Amino acid sequence: MFNLMKTAILMAAITALFMAIGGMVGGKAGMMMALLVAVGMNFFSYWFSDQMVLKMYNAREVDAQTAPRFYGMVQELAQKAQIPMPRVYLIDEAQPNAFATGRNPDNAAVAATTGILNILSERELRGVMAHELAHVKHRDILISTISATMAGAISMLANFAVFFGGRDEEGRPANPIAGIAVAILAPLAASLIQMAISRAREFEADRGGAEICGDPQSLANALLKIQRYAQGLPMAAAEAHPETAQMMIMNPLSAEGLKGLFSTHPATEERVARLMAMARGG
Repeated sequence: MFNLMKTAILMAAITALFMAIGGMVGGKAGMMMALLVAVGMNFFSYWFSDQMVLKMYNAREVDAQTAPRFYGMVQELAQKAQIPMPRVYLIDEAQPNAFATGRNPDNAAVAATTGILNILSERELRGVMAHELAHVKHRDILISTISATMAGAISMLANFAVFFGGRDEEGRPANPIAGIAVAILAPLAASLIQMAISRAREFEADRGGAEICGDPQSLANALLKIQRYAQGLPMAAAEAHPETAQMMIMNPLSAEGLKGLFSTHPATEERVARLMAMARGG
């Protein structure tokens, strides 16, 4: 419940920031224009992001004939989660990782790398795929798409303010120094909020995934093993498209920049601690 409230507050914050920047750039008209742009961007992302991401990673769809054990595992977990069966994909990558995508539970897909299938036990893999199905059940793909789109739109507006100048409520040119400050601070604030939303949703998916598979400890073990193996195995597609990093169960990027505030994922140690507390009944 805490993570759900935190997500709602953060979504409200990024929306308010977006509207404020729109107002600074062009007053009330700028605010409305910014809102319309955001709605259009969100609509496109909502409908087509899954196809784009799966293509970026050269994911290949599998079924009960081509990958019977893996497909059957996802099918069983989807039934436990009480959601429609998603499309199932494999990615030929050595780095162990997995993600979920799709605009809603009726149009979802889950994907895993061949690397993760090679290093995890069956129980650990069940924990990982349950985590991804929890994302689907919670509609996290929609939330992350909106937050990413809003953050991008804020950056666009802030840059617009620098090049063309902002306007106050009376339509007069705004202070150019204030415009430069906005261009620097607004995208930074938007990124911080976006990352915080991503971390909150990962905690919630860990909790939900542990409930779906009924084995919090196996998910905790899987996270530790993925972190250990992934560190020395870069993923070319993720490096080329870093905006997709927040979708993965573990950050796939070789360099995370500033840890904590700018991390798309919570610290693995904290995730494991929470899962072990669940396993103990805490």
